[in-house]
Amino acid sequence: MGVLNVTPDSFFDGGRYLSLEDAVSRAGKMAREGADMIDIGGESTRPGAERVSVDQELERVIPVIECLRREIDLPISIDTSKAEVMRAAVAAGAAMINDVYALRQPGALEAAVDLRVPVCLMHMQGEPGTMQAAPQYDNVIDEVQGFLAQRVDACVAAGLARDLLMVDPGFGFGKSLEHNLSLLRHLDRFDDLDLPVMVGLSRKSMLGRILDRPDGKVLVGSVVLAMLACQRGARIIRVHDVAETVEALTVLGAVEKYV
Repeated sequence: MGVLNVTPDSFFDGGRYLSLEDAVSRAGKMAREGADMIDIGGESTRPGAERVSVDQELERVIPVIECLRREIDLPISIDTSKAEVMRAAVAAGAAMINDVYALRQPGALEAAVDLRVPVCLMHMQGEPGTMQAAPQYDNVIDEVQGFLAQRVDACVAAGLARDLLMVDPGFGFGKSLEHNLSLLRHLDRFDDLDLPVMVGLSRKSMLGRILDRPDGKVLVGSVVLAMLACQRGARIIRVHDVAETVEALTVLGAVEKYV
């Protein structure tokens, strides 16, 4: 899953693809590099990010989705928590919803039930503005898994088919470095939910801490985390650096094929 943020303030690519031309060009490049889908976001969810209005988010994402449906032959995911944006994005051509709030915002669950497209439910402790202040867990694996199981049950009870769901443990969303490392180490525990697991580890600040790289030069570390996640059962890898990740996972696949 190639990341395309049409925002001024996302942590890695904020401000790079604000124009329609730049956004479409970037998506086309990721498609050529081997992305299987493009995830478009119009509101930053980095730590400390401020919310944007529905209208502002729609103005950012809908023209890009409409244009990409004509330009590239890849599924488009909309990264949003707002019901109005979900509905408009799917009407414009998006084929998936990626929600950091796991359909907990007003009207979001009802929208997903009506739209009947695949949905990724992510775990987040708190909300983006404050989530990294002091995240606390008694057992991060059990609590994240339990939250996702509850959200899956709520979605199914509301009428959303289980086979449309996938889950994301939410690396960096209300987690310390130790929490993130524990989640990755035990990622195979999420197989118990019997749903595809998506992970977003690309360019995360945890890599800067591990590698002592405050300058954000963590490409190699991002690729290594993608490989580790795949080895532990992840089925969708959300990345900024598509070409490098595809190359690494192609090599990993070749090796695993003959084990």
